[in-house]
Amino acid sequence: MASPSPSPKPPTHIAQTLLSRAHSPDTTNQQFTERIKQKPLFLRATSPSAADNRSRRRQHRLRKKEHFLRHQRPRPLSAREKRSSGIYDLPREECKYAIFRELHALWTGYMQDLLDLRSSATAVNAMAHGSKLVSADFHGAEVEVVRSAAGGRVGIKGIVVRDTKFTFVVVTEKDEVKTVPKEQSIFRFTVPLPTPSVESGQGEARAEIALNDQNTPKPLVFELHGSQFQNRPVDRANKKFKWKNVEYL
Repeated sequence: MASPSPSPKPPTHIAQTLLSRAHSPDTTNQQFTERIKQKPLFLRATSPSAADNRSRRRQHRLRKKEHFLRHQRPRPLSAREKRSSGIYDLPREECKYAIFRELHALWTGYMQDLLDLRSSATAVNAMAHGSKLVSADFHGAEVEVVRSAAGGRVGIKGIVVRDTKFTFVVVTEKDEVKTVPKEQSIFRFTVPLPTPSVESGQGEARAEIALNDQNTPKPLVFELHGSQFQNRPVDRANKKFKWKNVEYL
């Protein structure tokens, strides 16, 4: 009976063979076990294809665009978008003259402070207060068309609810909304003088004189030439106006 053939001896690792030439068998086995056999081998993944590279670049562009849009300021609406959204539309049920009386009262106090009417020693004149009047905001002012190239506009009177570059939108006492062009129109508005204070004794004396005197101070009356007033309120606030002659006056 033939004896079984011995199992083949596993081949020696090339690194172990090289180490055995420089070290003893014990040192060779130790170095091979610790530094080669038990050391993990990190393999790089298969190189990506051209399609994978395009997908990666596309994802990078999308992330970059998303980051840019997230930190970008919102784009302001265009004039067409504003008109289509209806942000300038005035609801008919809210266009009541009685509602805007309070706005007119606020505007009156604003103009009295602007013209320094609360100071008794202040005199209103064109040189001192002309630039303030042309830079003022007229939302809430009660204006009346006294002259115009179109005769149908003369006599329109109401509280300004919208002051645009070229028009005044007013609400009349009949709760009607009128859009009056500024060009070739002259508007008249009044600013009443503030009532004297009665908190102190001097104020009581002034009030008594005003009640007893029949010649009480009348409100200030101004006329506004619309052709020279074609600016938005936000533009008039920081604009420097210069004196110039008006040919048609």
